Amino acid sequence: MAAGSAIQIPSRLPLLLTHESVLLPGSTMRTSVDSPRNMQLVRSRLLKGTSLRSTIIGVIPNTSDPTSDCDDLPNLHRIGTAALAVQVVGSNWPKPHYTLLVTGLCRFQILQLLKEKPYPVAEVQQLDRLEQFTNGHKSEEELGELSEQFYKYAVQLVEMLDMSVPAVAKLRRLLDNLPREALPDILTSIIRTTNQEKLQILDAVRLEERFKMTIPLLVRQIEGLKLLQKTRKSKQDDDKRVVAIRPSRRIPHGSITEDEEEEEDHDDVVMLEKKIRTSSMSEQALKVCLKEIKRLKKMPQSMPEYALTRNYLELMIELPWNKSTKDRLEIRAARIVLDNDHYAMEKLKKRVLEYLAVRQLKNNLKGPILCFVGPPGVGKTSVGRSIAKTLGREFHRIALGGVCDQSDIRGHRRTYVGSMPGRIINGLKTVGVNNPVFLLDEVDKLAKSLQGDPAAALLEVLDPEQNHSFTDHYLNVAFDLSQVLFIATANTTATIPPALLDRMEVIQVPGYTQEEKIEIAHRHLIPKQLELHGLTPQQIQIPQGTTLGIITRYTREAGVRALDRKLGAICRAVAVKVAEGQHKEAKPDRAEVGEGEDCKEHVTEDAKPESISDTADLALPPEMPILIDFHALKDILGPPMYDMEVSERLNQPGVAIGLAWTPLGGEIMFVEASRMDGEGQLTLTGQLGDVMKESAHLAISWLRSNAKRYQLTNASGSFDLLDNTDIHLHFPAGAVTKDGPSAGVTIVTCLASLFSGRLVCSDVAMTGEITLRGLVLPVGGIKDKVLAAHRAGLKRIIIPQRNEKDLEEIAAHVRQELSFVLAARLEEVLNAAFDGGFAARASLEHLNSKL
Repeated sequence: MAAGSAIQIPSRLPLLLTHESVLLPGSTMRTSVDSPRNMQLVRSRLLKGTSLRSTIIGVIPNTSDPTSDCDDLPNLHRIGTAALAVQVVGSNWPKPHYTLLVTGLCRFQILQLLKEKPYPVAEVQQLDRLEQFTNGHKSEEELGELSEQFYKYAVQLVEMLDMSVPAVAKLRRLLDNLPREALPDILTSIIRTTNQEKLQILDAVRLEERFKMTIPLLVRQIEGLKLLQKTRKSKQDDDKRVVAIRPSRRIPHGSITEDEEEEEDHDDVVMLEKKIRTSSMSEQALKVCLKEIKRLKKMPQSMPEYALTRNYLELMIELPWNKSTKDRLEIRAARIVLDNDHYAMEKLKKRVLEYLAVRQLKNNLKGPILCFVGPPGVGKTSVGRSIAKTLGREFHRIALGGVCDQSDIRGHRRTYVGSMPGRIINGLKTVGVNNPVFLLDEVDKLAKSLQGDPAAALLEVLDPEQNHSFTDHYLNVAFDLSQVLFIATANTTATIPPALLDRMEVIQVPGYTQEEKIEIAHRHLIPKQLELHGLTPQQIQIPQGTTLGIITRYTREAGVRALDRKLGAICRAVAVKVAEGQHKEAKPDRAEVGEGEDCKEHVTEDAKPESISDTADLALPPEMPILIDFHALKDILGPPMYDMEVSERLNQPGVAIGLAWTPLGGEIMFVEASRMDGEGQLTLTGQLGDVMKESAHLAISWLRSNAKRYQLTNASGSFDLLDNTDIHLHFPAGAVTKDGPSAGVTIVTCLASLFSGRLVCSDVAMTGEITLRGLVLPVGGIKDKVLAAHRAGLKRIIIPQRNEKDLEEIAAHVRQELSFVLAARLEEVLNAAFDGGFAARASLEHLNSKL
């Protein structure tokens, strides 16, 4: 376009109504559109238009668009700004709306409103000229002194700003390049002005009037900047004065100054350095801490790393580098403490006393690394606390169940946000000594994840040859763990990695016998429950016979947790009766002495079944102590949960009792077999593992090969046991997964009973692995299995001959009550499992030569 030619806007413009801001020619504004008419304008005009004219709209300030299409338009401001829509952005959150970026072109005046719906359109008259200026000096000559004054103030304002900012430098260039008549509108939109002041500038159609109104605004902005700069300079001078005064430290005692907090922080850093130098940390750790304290002195307190470094140094000071407790090495006193705290557990007590004896002879003995393996509820965790009490050491428990991040053991590196030391270092900080007893609880339940394997991280902790220089990622210096007594607990060693298991001294903690449970209940559990429930021995009596009934009929476990809960339930029931009796003592005429004597006689002699509640009703208040008998047990705990069903389930051929080991202790296991007409298939049910399935196939193969010898036939009288016969083997408790080779002899006995039609002895249980040649191989978990058979009331147990050595671990009184059959071959197993034996019949047939 040639220079000097005018640019005209359309005579009809759609109107965009705005209320919150004012758009001036030459400036750019971003506005949000969400009212009905304005939304329709954007959709119909801006989004669907294809020509440049369709992007030109009229922006009317100081006018709000009605919220409904039905409402009439308000009075429109007579002066508006023709604008070019540069950008349209739509969004549906939090409600549908558009955001427009518009640039002002020139002023216009509304002549006539042509239509209001769907959006307002008006006939307008252009008020400003839009020209292509090529020479700025021409306009400068026309404007004269007013223009020069405005230009002077504009340059002064811009030069007061930071010229290193690109936007400020660009504005300075625009002052020289743009025509003077465009500057008032542009600078008014840039400086701090109110919408009312911008509206006055917009209404100033004459250029001279516009200059006169803008100059005071520029002067006000300049004065504000001068005041701000003066304030900043004064503050900088004050800061310099504080820095100059600080080295002299001539602050009167008791006076409060502005830099008191900074002085305190400086003193804290000095105290921190003093503590580091006086601490007993290793040479390597001291070198690292001094290096960090130098960095801390040079670091501003506002930096995030300042707090991280300070926390690190405080942790290094708090760690017990050389602080330890003195061990109690009196073996006789240690034995008394252990016996008072725990009944049985002879292996554990023996190992602790051995450690004490060696410590008396050698002072610098490294701490042992023990692993207690046994079923839940046998006291593995509590015995660790007793060991710490015996040695006079601090005790700290670390729960490892479900831990799946190696950083829990070794800590996080300090480069990470929120880093902290691992549980080992945290535990040492908590106890404050370097020779505590650390209990690593549930070490068999560690898990792997993307964050690493914590079991692998424990290899360094639990290795006596390496843990004297254990390096936590957070500390990044070596710490000596060799004096720590580590005790790990687990329910099974199957899930512990072999490398980790190899570093620990495994001590098996088997379940308790019935006699041991009775002693534990009366020595520890009942006194504890009485104290918890506010009762005294004068208010309740639980005879040993009642305790035995709870153990045999209401709990069947290796430990004593369920027994403890049942005793708690009994104490709660008695507490209710005692509380009711105290409440009713206010009415003594209701109670008779004779009735009380009858009640006590009834409870002790069991003349007629009565519950504890019936007993209490006979005399108010109830006679003390309240005696808990079998009838009271039934009223409080309900019907017995376990019955002696062994003899009932062995009343037909094809049933035998096996012994199994689980992480919860030993269990008895029934094996049932049946046969039917079929195609010679063997069906196995009960959620069995592959090893147990193979044992079943071994058993049927051995019986088929020895069928003639033992005169075993199928339903049709054939010695081929699978000829037209299907066999079904079932292991009850189908919801429990079962696996292992120790059920082999039980399956052989069960099938032999099925095909011979003879009953297995009801008091016999067995365990052992079999081979195809009929050998009985040794198995594990003998003690737990024997205790399970003892709990079930069985009297004779068949075990492999090579497991005879394991019987020494069983208590003498249990061995006396049981009869053990040591079998090396399956023939011995069958002879012991059936009344009268299961002898093979001698064959009278002779081999005749066919030559």
